[in-house]
Amino acid sequence: MSGVRAKQKEKTRQALIEAAFNQLSAEHSFSNLSLREVAREAGIAPTSFYRHFKDMNELGLTLVDEAGLTLRQLMRQARSRIECGGSIITISIYTFMEFIEESSNQFRLLLRERSGTSKAFRAAVAREIKHFILELAHYLEIETHCEVKQAYIQAEAMVTLVFNAGAEALDLDKQQRVELVERLIWQLRYIAKGASMYNKDKKSS
Repeated sequence: MSGVRAKQKEKTRQALIEAAFNQLSAEHSFSNLSLREVAREAGIAPTSFYRHFKDMNELGLTLVDEAGLTLRQLMRQARSRIECGGSIITISIYTFMEFIEESSNQFRLLLRERSGTSKAFRAAVAREIKHFILELAHYLEIETHCEVKQAYIQAEAMVTLVFNAGAEALDLDKQQRVELVERLIWQLRYIAKGASMYNKDKKSS
């Protein structure tokens, strides 16, 4: 019986998370959400909210974690597809843009809270971006045989560029996004080429 209750509790908790994400939009940020709105969207009484989260701040931090995890999982899948052939940069960028298109509310949350007024939220987003950078750096280190420090610097530059492009993509039409993606792919190639040339020069010196 306790197992059934635990599953139901997790189901309700997930419903609250999805309800909060569903209410986010370009005009409606997390700070505009009310506990009652989220509870109503999830189909539970407002008082039941506290069985799952201490307050709205805890829910918000959970949303940041969920958004970051979703993005990292997608990028892991993208990197695994490279084994079947294709450019890591091209596949990764198209995967990232699919995330923005299909999960724009999650990406908007990361963007807004990255420079929001809450220190806890800013730290949470910074932590998710750091995870993202570290995973890419680890991949680059293995694939390009570069030093840990150089892999991290390259990954940090790439992630910064991609996130900035993602913020721009949110307000573009389909054709403009296509043009943005083309520019972004070339920009990332330049970074990768520069890193490759630096590593070759360093090995030969």
